[in-house]
Amino acid sequence: MEGRDYFFLSPEEFLRLAAQNEFLEWAEYAGYLYGTPKRKVEEELAAGRDVILEIELEGAREVAERCPGALLVFIMPPSLAELRRRLVGRGTETATSLRRRLARAREEIAAVRGGNWQAPRQFDYVIVNDNVERASTELAEVIRRNRKHHGQTDDR
Repeated sequence: MEGRDYFFLSPEEFLRLAAQNEFLEWAEYAGYLYGTPKRKVEEELAAGRDVILEIELEGAREVAERCPGALLVFIMPPSLAELRRRLVGRGTETATSLRRRLARAREEIAAVRGGNWQAPRQFDYVIVNDNVERASTELAEVIRRNRKHHGQTDDR
């Protein structure tokens, strides 16, 4: 939703904000610019709320550098064939964007599996999204364990 989950900017405005260091992380992915407004994340964390970022590998690398205490979880498709089926099923991808997304996914999966994604540290967890309910439950449990480990309550 515009203004809550997403903020849509022109490419020029996006690059201006990136140059002003207004993003926690940002990257170009499959021909589009994506970023996380730093101020919004800081506000949410200051209010005691968890922040989950759905970002690609370059963004995760930036977060790992800037936020050493961040919990890093990589959600992996069960296979590239299944990822392709899901993307096609959405009906939102052009042939070009589908090729770009699959090529990028192939690179990211190889980097994470090989442990060579050139970041200050590796992912804390890798969850295979072979079943959305199971993967969601696993992610929730990872977050609960992380909160407990850091002495946080589970009421956020």
